[in-house]
Amino acid sequence: MAHRGDYDLLVVGGGAAGLTVAAGAGRLGVRVLLVEREAVLGGDCLHYGCVPSKTLLETARVRHLAGRAAAYGLPAAVPGPVDFAAVRRRIEGVIAGIQEHDSPERFRKLGAEVRFGPARFVDGHSLTVDGRRVTADRIVIATGSRAAVPAIPGLAEAGYLTNRELFSLEKLPASLVILGGGAIAAEMGQAFARLGSRVTLVQRSRGMLSREDADLAGVVAAGLVADGVDLLLGATVESVAGPDAAGLRTVTVTAGGVRQEIAAEAILVALGRTPNLDGLGLDAAGIAYTEKGLVLDDRLRTSVPHVFGAGDVTGDHQFTHAAGYEGGVVVAGAVFRLPRRVDYRWLPRCVFTDPALAAAGLTEAQAKAAGLAHTVIVEPFAGNDRARAAGETSGLVKLILGRRGKLLGVGIAGAGAGELLAQWLTARAGKVGLATLAGTVLPYPTLAETGKRAAGRPLEGKLFSPLVRRVLRLVFGYRG
Repeated sequence: MAHRGDYDLLVVGGGAAGLTVAAGAGRLGVRVLLVEREAVLGGDCLHYGCVPSKTLLETARVRHLAGRAAAYGLPAAVPGPVDFAAVRRRIEGVIAGIQEHDSPERFRKLGAEVRFGPARFVDGHSLTVDGRRVTADRIVIATGSRAAVPAIPGLAEAGYLTNRELFSLEKLPASLVILGGGAIAAEMGQAFARLGSRVTLVQRSRGMLSREDADLAGVVAAGLVADGVDLLLGATVESVAGPDAAGLRTVTVTAGGVRQEIAAEAILVALGRTPNLDGLGLDAAGIAYTEKGLVLDDRLRTSVPHVFGAGDVTGDHQFTHAAGYEGGVVVAGAVFRLPRRVDYRWLPRCVFTDPALAAAGLTEAQAKAAGLAHTVIVEPFAGNDRARAAGETSGLVKLILGRRGKLLGVGIAGAGAGELLAQWLTARAGKVGLATLAGTVLPYPTLAETGKRAAGRPLEGKLFSPLVRRVLRLVFGYRG
């Protein structure tokens, strides 16, 4: 007979993945214990990640638009200095509203027991939870991640910010150095520049958002530069010193063989994430892991088959929507005992800058690296009437097509890219072809028409070909 513990399922971690598992299992009549080491549920996304960052971005966008009033035929306006304490209060209010949905009371009503405190494995079926031993038949590790901090000489002594401290600042830093060139660096670089900080972004590679195609990432980079962000690409951080008597920290970097010093009030470290696995006692349970995250199979099982992993601890796809998806896979395996496997091939990703970048499937670079025969369709936002009316013509829709026009990937850089990606994800999930997308009647004028036009490009060459003209001339006697 299977092991019978105190609980059918124990979920360690109250972020997106853990909450998805606990809610689903509880509603299915499983005896669930949800353990969270912080004082509240919601995880990094709600308190220090997605929610506060997007709230801050929206505040910054509104201030930016106010400063562009003259470009829209309105009286010129000069936004005043930003009271970051007021901005912080707005962020806190948004978090508080969402927190109600992630409250312990809600999950208890769904059938899950909730406890707060640290959890540590004793063996494969036992953990201590805030000092008390509990046992469970199946266990899910969903403890999330935290900012990875490099061993740069002087950084720890000078002091720095991560996403955990950034949104609770008392005042807006007059100057900010951001270490990194990924989504967090790009989003926060733009947000603080638009709020009035002098921002320098230091990136190791020679381009922003290096995992995306250069033409799409270039749209984002151009938007940052237009907002006053100083991009220092291909740069190596040598050391950090300070703060001095004026409260400034000095970051010494080398770029293009030239050594330079950058002074700033604050430093934001945005150089990737590291999994929250320390303190869990994984060795006691025989659970394999690396510095990147848990070692999992495609059913999200660890080296101990009744222990699963989901969310940022997987180490690969550190998005909230990925955590939710993985939570569903875990429920299928841990509750229904079904061999459902993860498939990340069309997992979407989005950078919420302005212009934004959203993509799914293969990039052009990945298609080339894989040796796949492919064609590329590019449709610029500049040809879209809605984009012209909104004054947001920067960007493009990019399709990667394989043999027989099969969609291998799609990338969008421009206003509302994340929202526009939805039509492509829905179309693929429903196995809707390009011809159907091209023939769909959309309201005019909308940005989505750019995607429709891109879908129609491969068909134009066939429809308006010399062969079709000759056939029509022979059949109907057309004289054009």
